[in-house]
Amino acid sequence: MVGSKKYRVIIVDDHALMRTGLRLLLGMRPEYKVVGEAKGGQEGVRCADTLQPDLVLLDLSMPGTDGIEALKEIKRVSGQTRVLVLTAHKDEGHVVAALKAGADGYCLKDGDAEELLAAMRCLLNGTVFLSPTIAPIVISAFLGGASPGESVYDILSVREREVLKLVAEGRRTREIAAYLSLSPKTIEKHRSNLMKLLGLRSIAALTAYAIEKGLVRG
Repeated sequence: MVGSKKYRVIIVDDHALMRTGLRLLLGMRPEYKVVGEAKGGQEGVRCADTLQPDLVLLDLSMPGTDGIEALKEIKRVSGQTRVLVLTAHKDEGHVVAALKAGADGYCLKDGDAEELLAAMRCLLNGTVFLSPTIAPIVISAFLGGASPGESVYDILSVREREVLKLVAEGRRTREIAAYLSLSPKTIEKHRSNLMKLLGLRSIAALTAYAIEKGLVRG
């Protein structure tokens, strides 16, 4: 749970004022430490690779390497890092692209500080966060046929559907393992297989997919 340690955060945004504001906000919270800042995607990837932070706050619109490509690379070089997209983009294209690229959460810049802090807590506690105005867009995109892997849903095993449901409910690996009387390693393998089968790259995307299939409530 957030509060038991100091979480290391990187801010990736091309606006200096935004970076300063976020740094000041997090500086008032004892559980967070901003260990790096970047004004572009490539710099953000290098920062994540070097510092291996707990969380990256990532804008999508930046010069050079855009946020989506940076997100993919951050997940590649720092696989344990949680990535919260923090952006002004509310359109379906950006939301779905970010989730497919591996975003663990999607937060809008027009929200308030409490929403951002709630999003960060969710990600660091192993659950997903979507801004309230974004969640309906994600569900609509999946219901409208944008959901990857839709054709393979029927071939998922009962066990895979159980794991999908529990992951989407925000359960941790060890919780799922205990609930299903399986090893954590087996659960991780099931989760990895689900992502490959469905063509999804993040827990947030798995959650949206499970909502679309009626396994959990949105």
